[in-house]
Amino acid sequence: MLRHIVMMRFADRKRLKESTSSTKNILENLSSSIESLRSIEVGVNISDRPTAYDLVLTADFDDAEGLDAYRVHPDHVEALKHIKAVVEKTAVVDYYC
Repeated sequence: MLRHIVMMRFADRKRLKESTSSTKNILENLSSSIESLRSIEVGVNISDRPTAYDLVLTADFDDAEGLDAYRVHPDHVEALKHIKAVVEKTAVVDYYC
């Protein structure tokens, strides 16, 4: 299994709650339309540390081909448009488990 983790920090701190909520919903809805996506979990940060990110996505795939199919899927591409509009920084880790 391949695990894909993405952490996001949102740009507009005044609209943080709205941005995290809408992004969480958009990402969680991908599970119903992307066949290669085995599981998805989206969590909203509760830490107030300055180095903390605001939201984390954990997604599982059978293999790298599944992750590649997810990346180019039209629903994921649409989700990325939203993310790019509200997120200022991301960190990504992909690993086999």
